[in-house]
Amino acid sequence: MRVTILGSGTSSGVPVIGCTCPVCQSEDPKDKRLRASAWLELDEDRALLIDTATDLRQQVLRFGVRRVDAVLYTHAHADHLHGIDELRLFNLWQQGSIPCYADAGAAGRIRTYLTYIFDGGPAKSFRPGLELIEVDAPFEAVGEPIMPVPMMHGDLSVFGYRIRDFAYLTDVSRIPDESYPLLADLDVLVIDALRPEPHPTHFSLGEALAEVERIGPRRTFLTHLSHRMGHETINKGLPSGVELAYDGLTIQTR
Repeated sequence: MRVTILGSGTSSGVPVIGCTCPVCQSEDPKDKRLRASAWLELDEDRALLIDTATDLRQQVLRFGVRRVDAVLYTHAHADHLHGIDELRLFNLWQQGSIPCYADAGAAGRIRTYLTYIFDGGPAKSFRPGLELIEVDAPFEAVGEPIMPVPMMHGDLSVFGYRIRDFAYLTDVSRIPDESYPLLADLDVLVIDALRPEPHPTHFSLGEALAEVERIGPRRTFLTHLSHRMGHETINKGLPSGVELAYDGLTIQTR
């Protein structure tokens, strides 16, 4: 399986509008961050998208996303949802609807926010052809076993996902005790690490590293990064086996 990090940034992206800090002014391309999402190529004929980030059109064009057979939603915040309209073209090229999986809370919010897609009425324009499916237990998407990983994003229940020996845990401030067994024996972990300082709804850098030590993956990439996380500077201080993710990073995993 090949994973492409389509976006490694927080909700504002990096550079932040109006900011003149060193990271926002950096010439390092790894400091240019679109909103967080990932594309998983299961094989030549099946691919999953995790979240439809605000920047999805730009991500698809930049990183050569060829197909989307299903979408896994972590939660329904704007930066993880509002690129959803770009799925219309995948409907067109693939000649079919796309199943989208989410927990009940996220699915309810998606239906409320996007009535033009999910109201069931006759289409008045070219809208995405999507099937929104609520899940609360392991399921299959395009024949691939998917393990939802319950987490907390502040006081909001959200999902991470485990696919094979890869786990993607964005927008998380606490992992419940019952979720740790779902993360055993990982090859690759991608996990939220917003900034060095504490935050009420995201892991800080130190908190993320403590989670990495507890989970024990073979390789870890930190994502959902703010402009407080200069790529070169922070990477130098990370322990062996841990790196900052960046837009366009590709990861081969079993």
